[in-house]
Amino acid sequence: MQETVTPPSLSVPSRSSTSTQDRSSTAGQASSTAQQPSKPTVNPTPVKSKGPNSGANVRRMRRIIAEDAEWSLAIVPLLRELCIQHIVKNFQNNPILKQLLPEHQQKVLNHLSPDLPLAVTANLINDESYWRRCCMQRWPVCYVAKHGGSWKRMFFERHLENLLKHFIPNTTDPAVILDLLPLCRKYVRRIQVDQFLPPVQLPPPPWSGEQSDSGSEGEMEEPAMDHYQLGDLVAGLSHLEELDLVYGVKDCGMNFEWNLFLFTYRDCHSLAATIKACHTLKIFRLTRSKVDDDKARILIHSLLDHPTLEELDLSHNLIGDRGGRAAAKLLSHSRLRVLNLANNQVLSINTTLTSINLSCNHIGQDGGKQLLEGMSDNKTLLGFDLRLSDVSQESEYLIGQALSANREAARQRALNPSHFMSPITAKGPENPVG
Repeated sequence: MQETVTPPSLSVPSRSSTSTQDRSSTAGQASSTAQQPSKPTVNPTPVKSKGPNSGANVRRMRRIIAEDAEWSLAIVPLLRELCIQHIVKNFQNNPILKQLLPEHQQKVLNHLSPDLPLAVTANLINDESYWRRCCMQRWPVCYVAKHGGSWKRMFFERHLENLLKHFIPNTTDPAVILDLLPLCRKYVRRIQVDQFLPPVQLPPPPWSGEQSDSGSEGEMEEPAMDHYQLGDLVAGLSHLEELDLVYGVKDCGMNFEWNLFLFTYRDCHSLAATIKACHTLKIFRLTRSKVDDDKARILIHSLLDHPTLEELDLSHNLIGDRGGRAAAKLLSHSRLRVLNLANNQVLSINTTLTSINLSCNHIGQDGGKQLLEGMSDNKTLLGFDLRLSDVSQESEYLIGQALSANREAARQRALNPSHFMSPITAKGPENPVG
């Protein structure tokens, strides 16, 4: 290996460099002398690279070493977000909404739970998205169009209907329903209840031998089967327009009894007073409730000269001719536009009527269908004048067929009257023996 000889330079070292070298040499000797007994390992100070990429390496070094490798200043929430979280968390005890800006109100509403008490949310929250979440969480099928397109109205109407369906007289506290009135009175416009539960029938007490033989079994009164009375509830609903009721029990299974489908006279009188006092009612339906002539007359009498009623539906009941006459009287003492008496006993139990003239009346297509249903079981009607009554051709044809069948049956009775007489009348009275 060849040695390179460097020619001596004539430069004189400066005083500062000389002093620095002297201090370093002195410090080196002192440190070597003092550290001879023990020689601990000393980590050398990293030497900065003098290459072209030295700046990039320095920039890649972490200046902050955190315990959480994913920690970053960018994810620290803003103060307004912390405030919104606090409002949402304490909304039940301290509801703050109207004082916030619109964009902050929407953030609070988006994070509120649908399980908050109605006493807190009913008159405070009008946001449809919140009530939509409440409806979707509670009912799997939601048809908001039946409730005027309002989710809030749908929630309160269905919530009230659910309370009425499961109300048990003499068992459920009426305050459960009446306490809801201040919260829902402005939103409920329609009540549809397809079930009214009767009172719970307790088993009779066991017979004891101490009772006298004469006993009082015949004197025991039957348990009352009256249902929930709607008077106080309807009186508090200032915007109610539609009442759709069915007095019966659904899904009774093996517990079926006919008295579960009993519309009592007390129910009838209470309901008649209720609908008479409701001056905002436009539609009243009472179907599948075993309403007979007497109860129909009570209800219809309460609707005479009603200021707002436009539709009355008493279909699928037991209304006969007397109830039908009461309904005919209602037509001239009300603003009624729709009357439905389908599947009743109007004209079906009449055994003397042979001719009806309804010509030059605006019966219409729906009226023709109801006339056809009304005479479906009638066997005595022979003539039906429907000229200029706007009845559809199909209804006219079917009514004509029914009349033809009645005429043929009448002709057969005239030709062979003994065939249509009862057996006792045909055979004559039996002679006593002996």
